Amino acid sequence: MTTAALTAGLERIPDQLGYLVISSEDGVLASAGELENDEHTAGVMMQMVRTASRFRLSGSPDVPFKRLSVILDDFVYTVTVSGHKVFVVKRQHNQQEPVNV
Repeated sequence: MTTAALTAGLERIPDQLGYLVISSEDGVLASAGELENDEHTAGVMMQMVRTASRFRLSGSPDVPFKRLSVILDDFVYTVTVSGHKVFVVKRQHNQQEPVNV
């Protein structure tokens, strides 16, 4: 699969600051923006995916999640697992005030 096919659509994500495409076998396949060549973040995100993947429902062959969000003060990492690839997008975090009812 070409890099362009792997990253199709990632550049168009609103407030996107950077992205990683990671394979558990081959490591970082593509990267851009603030995450370009960021092997450390790739390793941390893969470890989080591995840890979260251990929490399977009994008897279920499926991965227990499709998307994982890490929300920090200024930005959000959104991690999506698709096939054998992990897509990490770093986005600007637009904090919203809580709604009081």
